[in-house]
Amino acid sequence: MKAVLYDDFGKPPAVVSVPDPRPNADGVVIRLGASGVCRSDWHGWMGHDRDIVPPHVPGHELAGTIEEVGRNVTRWRPGDRVTVPFVAGCGACEECASGNQQVCPSQFQPGFTAWGSFAQYVAIDYADTNLVRLPDAIGFDAAASLGCRFATSFRAVVDQGRVQAGEWLAVHGCGGVGQSAIAIGKALGARVIAVDINEDRLSLAKQLGAEIALKAADSDLLVAAILDATDGGVHVSIDALGSWITCRNSILCLRRRGRHVQVGLMAGDQANPPLPVDRIIAYELDFKGSHGMQAHRYGAMLGLILAGRVSPGDLISQRISLGEAPAALMELPRAAQRGMTIITDFG
Repeated sequence: MKAVLYDDFGKPPAVVSVPDPRPNADGVVIRLGASGVCRSDWHGWMGHDRDIVPPHVPGHELAGTIEEVGRNVTRWRPGDRVTVPFVAGCGACEECASGNQQVCPSQFQPGFTAWGSFAQYVAIDYADTNLVRLPDAIGFDAAASLGCRFATSFRAVVDQGRVQAGEWLAVHGCGGVGQSAIAIGKALGARVIAVDINEDRLSLAKQLGAEIALKAADSDLLVAAILDATDGGVHVSIDALGSWITCRNSILCLRRRGRHVQVGLMAGDQANPPLPVDRIIAYELDFKGSHGMQAHRYGAMLGLILAGRVSPGDLISQRISLGEAPAALMELPRAAQRGMTIITDFG
């Protein structure tokens, strides 16, 4: 099969021929219909994820059709249209038994712990526990955007942030995760504030339902503007980028007893940020991480989509071929596109 492969961290990836994957006993092989190009893939390529061992095929936001099933798989068969969370739980540990597959200590992650979906085929383990059946009304390109960015945002806004109608929600960073969070927050009836340094992304944020769009030029002025606009701070704030500055701004713009949700990865030189712990204590703030979403929660998210309350396909700005994926991956931090990039041509 054709796949995008890099031989070492930071070295240019290329489209090459590699052996077709075979399913493990509890896994499946999926013929790709679409795969997202995500900032997490870029972090992996840069060497920020200790699970990755080159040579490696990236890609973790995926949708497609089952091509082959392992001998122990009971719920799926060839021809089924599916997607999968980027964190796949083993199904046998204490966390999986409690329904928290997203923090499974033995988790399988396509594109990280195994070769991923920048390829014509991908092998997925723990299929019975983690695969999600796709309704016919949802295309592969829209479904691929669910696997990391949209699903992660759904859990961050709904489950971790517990956003309620009428509450203020601030989203720091309007890339794919942030755009998804804005759309979901709006669908829930929240009053959304979008923060970014890019004017085009702020313009898209307004189209997605942000009531206020602020350019993050000066942290002190930004925080003051949010506190003023919301009469004391937002109820929920999400760092959708992952930097010292966005994390700090997100915490400081909260009202008393507000909820901060950290979604953006703190990697490389942005790891281990200094936090305003004095504010966290004095205001009794909640600080929560959010890492993907379990397969059993996809029904609620798909329900919003099928009801027309959110449309993840609207967040896609460009559809590319597998041959264009290496350049798209390398240019990701500097890319000026307003929305998501999805690989849809694997020929």
